[in-house]
This record gives sequence, structure tokens and C-alpha cells, in this order.
Amino acid sequence: MKNVRTYLNAAALSVLIALLGLAHFTSAINMIGRWLPLEMLLSHKQPQKSNLIQVALLLDTSNSMDGLIEQAKSQLWSILGELSRMKKEGETPGLEIALYEYGNLDLPATDGYIRQVAPFTGDMDLISEMLFALDTHGGDEYCGQVIHTSLRQLEWGSGQDALRLIYIAGNEPFTQGSAPYTEACALAREKGIVINTIFCGDAQEGIGTGWKNGADITGGAYASINQDKETVYIETPFDGDIARLNNELNGTYIAYGAQGRLHQEKQIAQDANAGKYGQANVADRASFKASKQYSNDKWDLVDAYKKDKAAIAKRDQLPDSLKQLSEAELEAAVKRLSAKRDEVQQQILKLNEKRQAYLREQASAKQGAESLENSILKSLREQARARGFQVE
Repeated sequence: MKNVRTYLNAAALSVLIALLGLAHFTSAINMIGRWLPLEMLLSHKQPQKSNLIQVALLLDTSNSMDGLIEQAKSQLWSILGELSRMKKEGETPGLEIALYEYGNLDLPATDGYIRQVAPFTGDMDLISEMLFALDTHGGDEYCGQVIHTSLRQLEWGSGQDALRLIYIAGNEPFTQGSAPYTEACALAREKGIVINTIFCGDAQEGIGTGWKNGADITGGAYASINQDKETVYIETPFDGDIARLNNELNGTYIAYGAQGRLHQEKQIAQDANAGKYGQANVADRASFKASKQYSNDKWDLVDAYKKDKAAIAKRDQLPDSLKQLSEAELEAAVKRLSAKRDEVQQQILKLNEKRQAYLREQASAKQGAESLENSILKSLREQARARGFQVE
């Protein structure tokens, strides 16, 4: 009789799910996610991919954090450049960045003044665009809650040797809010996610308000920075040539599909945003664009063709200027641009090798700077090596 009841209960649940429909069932799961322990929610499927780097940036956007956001915007491409030069067993790893803001009064109090700005993505133009769209407005900064939220919402990979990092930066006590930071950090440790904390202010104040302890729980790094210090750029003799080659690189893209032109405009917009900080920053961005981790197969026909030769057969998604070409003519044009791109990218990478050597010689100009960039890069190198990644 007990088996019959169990069967009937299971059958009733199946019927209920079917009646609710997939959309309603998904909404229900999201609602349940607010009540269930994080451990249960995080136990779902993720690819067992070891050659993967995931970095979640959790940035305080309360009133006093304009300098922090400015550093994030101006130092993004230098940080990404370091990530692009990492290898594991000779292979280029996958790279995903996620972005959260917290502590902003413009955000709903019911969500803890927290917003997922971007989920894990390989689209670094999007990350740049979102950073430049951030603004600040005073509020309450709940470090424990934003860590909990990122652990619950993001699709963290589960490969044993993957590099999974959280960087959280802010200037209020790490203890604020009803979600204990110790529980959030302990859960991250169980999942193999390292939390690095960056306190914007005096180092001893950060230690006294829990920031160092938050990092220590996961074996992460604690740092303190002056968020209002302007970014130090070192100009090199190679920046001008790299900037020129970046313009040539842009000429090898073919926008296709409904959103192609929009994404191409965004690419150019992020070039312009990088240019606001001078040629050295343009060189950082261009060097990342020349790496294997910069791919635009969703909107660029050249990258799409590399991924799937059938892309050129989608005539309705082509720009008007190419629709009159035969498939053979179109394929030849795409191959020419692909070869040109490879050539330009190799030139940029070779120049960047010389540029990096020059920067290493001049490193003393930046080493002492208490910046977001230096704090991230120092811990990133150490933690990447611990996971078997080589930093070139």
C-alpha cells in the first residue's frame, strides 16, 4: 500500500508540473531558491572543465566609491590582458567575467541593494560597457549578502582545477547586513571558490572590520587601496603602432544578423572608452582583442565562419552589401579578412611582447601604487599558479 501511495504522489507531482507549464515551473524554482539552503541550489550540474577561469567582481557603488569605479573602468583591459596571457598545459583557458554592484540606494532594498550587472560572460566589450554605465548613490553595503547572491545566481563551473575567484571591493564593515559573511565565505570555500577582499581605506581599519578575515576563510588575499588615486599609465614606444593596428583590426569585422551592427558599434564605443585614458590603455585593450579569448562569433561573420562554415549560408543575416555575392565569392571574401585579421593580431601580439618587456623594466613606477589593478594582479598570479596555470 505504501508503494502505491508513493507512486500516486509521484504521478500527481508530474501532472502538476505539466499543468503549470515549464515557464511557471521555472518561476517556482526561482522563488524556492530564496528559501532553500545555498548548498542545495549550488549542487546542480556544471561542466567539469578544468581549463577555465571565472572571476566575479563585486563592486561597492555607494556615494564614496566614484574613485573605485573609475579605477575599474580605467584598469579593466590591463587586468584582462594578464588573464589573456595565462596558459594551462600549453592551452588557452576559457575566460568568463561576472559583475555585481552593491550598496547603491537606487537598487531595491528587498534585494539588499544588490544587482547582477552581468552574469558570467566571455563578452568583455559588454563588461566594459556595463562598467561605464555604473553610477554611485549612497546606501547600505551588505558584503555577506552580495557574496551569497553571487554564489547562488552565477553558473560556477565545477572542474576540480578550474580557477574560480571572487573579488569584492568596498569601504564599509564587512559585517553589515543580516547574512553573515562567515557563512557565505565558508560556503565559497566548500565549492573551491576563492574570495579576495579589497578594502578602500586604511589597511588596519579593513582588518578590524572583517575584510581580512573574509579573505582568510577561503585562503584568499586581503588588500587595502586608495580608491581615489589616479591610475598610473606607463607610455611605451610601441603604443602608437599598436593603436594603429587596432584600427586595421576593426576593419576585418563583418557585422551580420539582427544585432550585428549594434554590437559592432559597441565594439567601437569601447575602443573610445579605452582611449579616454590614453594610448597605453588603448594598447592594453588592443592586445586583448588580439588574443584567442576575444571572439565575436555571435555577430561577426569572420569569427562565426571559423566556428561553423555553415554561417555563410544564412543569406538573410548578411549585410545588404554582401547579399549579391555568390557563396563562393562570399567565402573567399571571409577567408581574405580572416587571414588579414590573423596577420594583424600576430603583429599586435609581437609588439605587445616588446611592450610587456619594456613595462617590466619600468615596473617601479606602478609597483607602489595601491590600486585595484595591482591588488587583483598580485593575488591573481599567485592563485592561478596554485591551480596549475602558467602566467606568461
